Amino acid sequence: MYSQVDALYAIAASIAMAGGLVGTGMAQSGIGASGMGVIAEKPEKFGTVLFFFVIPETLWIIGFVLGLILLLHIL
Repeated sequence: MYSQVDALYAIAASIAMAGGLVGTGMAQSGIGASGMGVIAEKPEKFGTVLFFFVIPETLWIIGFVLGLILLLHIL
């Protein structure tokens, strides 16, 4: 059966994943809003705005990997 340690690992993994997702959402909300203003004035800056919009995606990837590491008891 599962022990209390397994339950704590599951809670820690869920906090890591949720933290990465919330952080990504908060970062992209500001970047997306300001990026739309830049694109409205200078459409040629679309590539730059898209690049800056995608950078926070690494936060949820890191949270997901950390959650998997915790769930699989790698550390």
